[in-house]
Amino acid sequence: MIKCIAIDMDGTLLNKNHIISVENRQALKQAKKQGIEVVIATGRSFQESNYLLVEAGIECPMICANGAEIRSITGEILLSNPITKHIAKEVAKVFLTHDMYYELYTNDGTYSSDYDKALTIIMDIFMSSNLKGDYEKSLQAAKDRFESGKIHLVDSFDTIFNDREKTINKFISFSFDKTKLEAVKRDLETVAEIAVSSSGKENIEVNSIQAQKGIALTGFVEQRGISLEETMAIGDNYNDVSMFKRVHHSVAMGNAPLDIKKVCKKITDTNENHGVAKAILEVL
Repeated sequence: MIKCIAIDMDGTLLNKNHIISVENRQALKQAKKQGIEVVIATGRSFQESNYLLVEAGIECPMICANGAEIRSITGEILLSNPITKHIAKEVAKVFLTHDMYYELYTNDGTYSSDYDKALTIIMDIFMSSNLKGDYEKSLQAAKDRFESGKIHLVDSFDTIFNDREKTINKFISFSFDKTKLEAVKRDLETVAEIAVSSSGKENIEVNSIQAQKGIALTGFVEQRGISLEETMAIGDNYNDVSMFKRVHHSVAMGNAPLDIKKVCKKITDTNENHGVAKAILEVL
């Protein structure tokens, strides 16, 4: 019997327009009505993910930034596994050496130090995958991240590194150059106490070695007296693998890469065809 369902967001719960479909909303609410614990497990920061749940009328705990934070239904931080500032500076040096644009996820939001690069890269991603070449929509979507306050601009990341009140939960870096991405991954292997993953073919994500979705989910269910055998995880990418390897019921999205599908016991439909809802309704 399933007692907990952990669900990724991008490429999983969200469709290409970053919206939770009516079908997915209804399935989540039905699961909760039947007493199943639903938890969102996302690579996004709390600030860039919670508003989507609020808009959809969904209330549930969240595993944020790949497991760097566990948040309660009310947004309270229940657990935090940040990257130490010393290690964070080493990671930053690797990205700078390869001239890689990156953003920092912190306890109070996401930060960028280059507005123009942020717009260019996010537009490239939207144009190539989500908005099918619609330039105006891509530009507005990229600008909205800053205008809505979901991402903050700083002159230098030293501001973050030297601020004792801020914890660094995750690095995310982007490039469409596969050779550069592989070179960066190799160099990151020399940095201790970090976990390197990705949520898309054009990015690299870096967390504390303890900040992984699977580790966070394990602690989450244990606190609620639920076993991993009674837990289902639904996702579409490499930062979901740590969950898939731990739970008894692993479900890959139909739009997931082949490598991810091979790791999972079941494959549902795509995020465009409400694969999350279909997977949930099947077990209900």
